[in-house]
Amino acid sequence: MCQTKLKLHDLKNRTKQISVYSVTFGSVKKFIRMILVTGGTGFLGSELIRQLLLSEKKVRAIKRAKSTIPKLLEKEENIEWVNADLLDYFSLKEAMAGINRVYHCAAMISFKAADREKMQRVNVEGTVNLLNISMENNISRFLHVSSIAALGDSKRDELITEDDQWEFSSEQSNYSISKYESEMEVFRASAEGLNAVIVNPSIIIGKNSGKEGSGQLFEKIRTGLSYYPGGSSGYVDVEDVAKAMILLMNSDLSDERFIINSENRTYKDIFTEAAINFGAAPPSIALKPWMMYFALFGTRLISLISGKKFSLTRETAISAFKKRKYSNEKIKKALNLDFKPISDSIREICIELNTK
Repeated sequence: MCQTKLKLHDLKNRTKQISVYSVTFGSVKKFIRMILVTGGTGFLGSELIRQLLLSEKKVRAIKRAKSTIPKLLEKEENIEWVNADLLDYFSLKEAMAGINRVYHCAAMISFKAADREKMQRVNVEGTVNLLNISMENNISRFLHVSSIAALGDSKRDELITEDDQWEFSSEQSNYSISKYESEMEVFRASAEGLNAVIVNPSIIIGKNSGKEGSGQLFEKIRTGLSYYPGGSSGYVDVEDVAKAMILLMNSDLSDERFIINSENRTYKDIFTEAAINFGAAPPSIALKPWMMYFALFGTRLISLISGKKFSLTRETAISAFKKRKYSNEKIKKALNLDFKPISDSIREICIELNTK
């Protein structure tokens, strides 16, 4: 009983400390109302902050204690970096003091079965924490970055739209499930009064991706890749995603989601164009499903023997042969938005990687 009272007392004190979080100017305390970006050190988050600083005086960005600030933002002085964890409610509440708008970019992306539970917690529980604090703090606007992974498939080989219903199936990745459930939490909060909007970017590419994320693909092509899978997907430049997010944040649109996609391209097309830009031989061997699954079996066997981990998983093998095309009509109509040609993005990426 005493321990329970002590915990409640500590909880009230901690909450009280958070509620008076402020910046002191002499003897005057004044709340700062500003923008918060989660996942600020990531590929999309850092580009978003770069663009926000062109019009905003200051941005607060959440990062993990061990995260490295990207080169894109190293010299920027108008960023207030705050160490916080989406799963640590109190550190998150402290980071959100004085905030009136939130861009939620942070998420865990993994296609490994072993990461399922952790990814579910970060992507779903972390989003719930952020949404609940936003409602407690009367945040004026909340933008959630989801993914095309949370969209349903078209039934008649038509372009996938925001209205296609997502369905649970054995082919859905754990990442897809976590992003879909995160969206449901945003819509729940929106129904409870939060002014929120969701974006569903396709595969995000750009010259500052380096050799991580989508940049891994281009690096593999640069160093020589003979094979290409038979699938297709949507692609969009990171600059366009950030631009669309800012325009949506400043609009009156709410309780909706928007696909952000520039072009639909086959993997063969993307691989070939990148190889030509690198001055390398384009991949010429079409992968067959049985080849991918045979390779998957081989990597699992090697992993059991050596303990070495490989990026090829059952989920990535399935997605490599999926043929999906995404509509961008809703976002173009809403924002009168033009997208950078993917060929321009590929050329910029190849130039950047060739200089490293």
